[in-house]
Amino acid sequence: MATEFNLVSLFLEASIVVKVVMFILIAFSILSWAVIIQRSKVLARAKKDSLAFEDRFWSGEDLHRLHEGLEHRRDGLSGAEQIFYVGFKEFNRLQQANPDAPESTIQGSSRAMNLALNRELEEVENYIPFLGTVGSISPYIGLFGTVWGIMHSFMGLSAVKQATLQSVAPGIAEALIATAIGLFAAIPAVMAYNRLSLQVSKLEQNYVNFIDEFTTILHRQAFAKK
Repeated sequence: MATEFNLVSLFLEASIVVKVVMFILIAFSILSWAVIIQRSKVLARAKKDSLAFEDRFWSGEDLHRLHEGLEHRRDGLSGAEQIFYVGFKEFNRLQQANPDAPESTIQGSSRAMNLALNRELEEVENYIPFLGTVGSISPYIGLFGTVWGIMHSFMGLSAVKQATLQSVAPGIAEALIATAIGLFAAIPAVMAYNRLSLQVSKLEQNYVNFIDEFTTILHRQAFAKK
């Protein structure tokens, strides 16, 4: 309890600039944890949904029937479901419009799926760059608060006839808290940024693999009909 009381006292006795720096860093930390928790849930759900759909896709269900089933909940599609829906819809549209050009049909459906892939990745990557920003700038903001606090502390010695460690130590301690809070905000943000970015990369690779495999199936269908 004594340590906690000392920390609170040092915070309350810090200069206005150092307090503002601390408030900014604490806000960054709170926002970072909110992003970490929310994005972790989004990525976990995206991975689970992708695996579930791929299991259904490879179960041997007719592609037209699968597409019709997704049509009923069009607005709720995401991930591999959305990629499949967009690709198969474009494939059918192009095949009906020009049945004698299978290569163009495959290229068009592949482009549609890649566009859907980019939109899905944009959705899951939302706010993750913020973690990288917090991890990069928080130590420097904390360092600014520390430098300002130490400068303010030494400037206060000009009114003292005899400078002692006891007179300057509280001011330096107040300033160093800013650096500590900066590290407290930065370290979890950097770790989470790396982990979430890796999860996004793995999810992207799963989507790309699905597109390649699905394109192969569409290629066989297109040339079989020709």
